[in-house]
Amino acid sequence: MLLIVLFWLLFALVVYTYLGYGLLLWGIVRVRRALGIGQRVLPPMGEPADVTLVVPAYNEIDCLPAKLQNCLDQDYPAHRLHLLFVVEGSTDGSAEWLEAQRANVPNLTILSGTDRLGKIVAMNKAMKRVNTPLVIFTDANTHLNPEAVSRLVRKFDLPNVGAVTGEKRIQMEASEAATGSGEGLYWKYESFLKRLDAELHTIVGAAGELFAIRTGLFEPVEADTLLDDFMISLRIAARGYRVEYEPNAYALERPSAAIREEQKRKVRIATGGFQSIARLLPLFNISRYGWLSFQYVSHRVLRWAVTPFCLPLLLLLNALILLQLVYQNASGLAIGFWAIMFLGQLAFYSLAWIGYRLEDQQTRWKPAFVPFYFTFMNWCVLQGFVRYRRGGLSGIWEKATRAA
Repeated sequence: MLLIVLFWLLFALVVYTYLGYGLLLWGIVRVRRALGIGQRVLPPMGEPADVTLVVPAYNEIDCLPAKLQNCLDQDYPAHRLHLLFVVEGSTDGSAEWLEAQRANVPNLTILSGTDRLGKIVAMNKAMKRVNTPLVIFTDANTHLNPEAVSRLVRKFDLPNVGAVTGEKRIQMEASEAATGSGEGLYWKYESFLKRLDAELHTIVGAAGELFAIRTGLFEPVEADTLLDDFMISLRIAARGYRVEYEPNAYALERPSAAIREEQKRKVRIATGGFQSIARLLPLFNISRYGWLSFQYVSHRVLRWAVTPFCLPLLLLLNALILLQLVYQNASGLAIGFWAIMFLGQLAFYSLAWIGYRLEDQQTRWKPAFVPFYFTFMNWCVLQGFVRYRRGGLSGIWEKATRAA
């Protein structure tokens, strides 16, 4: 009986993490809408604020021409938009190329140097050069829609907004492999949850590809931080400000070039997840943080640090229960039920294995790529936990290669 109770507790935890939280969140938001609670209306538009667009770019010379043009193509008033490219440590001629553009781009500032100190240290230094009330961070290898800056800035007209995150969209071709397909599906679901999170109270974690903050709320993050966007936005939320979501400001990004590149990225994110949880322990205090604690634990902590460990335990517990029932000569109905549960798990992981085998063949067999990506994500979390426990983390890292 103890094994059965434990199995159902873990099973309920997994279902809640990946499905139940979304359903509960949707229900709460619907009730609040019916009661007229939490609805936010933008006030009339005032004078546009000055904004600095910060672009960290380490050895991104191949992306810089398109990125600079993308920044200049924003529909925001040009005299209000300041560009700050951070290329410290780059050895591919990035600084020299940007310097050559300054004659035609008067609002361009370049922060360069010979030492590679990592993205976090570079961002902390860059923020000392920002004199505008708002700052937007975006990656060099992403493409922003022309209205991105305007739509992010507009959200700051809402009361008590300390940060705004845009949407990450995966740009896929029809023949992309399972990893790219799963990544795109994952971000679609994430966008759905973010819409609900924002309407309930606040989103819990910004998209590093595109997010904005009030400059005065920035707190330098530790140099070994792996998830700077997450830490910056959650610390702002912990101070009582809301982190808003603007899905109509989006950053387009190609999926990882291969399963090994995506694994490298996912393991680092998972490692950073454990690091962030250790540094944000006060957020577990629901009596102090209320909705923020509920959202943080349900949306992030369970997914990053709990349910990945539940999955192998469920398979093990199911096997132990089945063996015990057979040994005790239990009823055929009981044995049959737990046998079906066990075979169902084996079938799911078998599909995941098939999806893994098909991955490098650019095959999109839908019954396989969803189990594959789900299992793959959780396997990366377990690897991330091992890496976190080993220590020696650094904010300096090599980006995963994206598909061409």
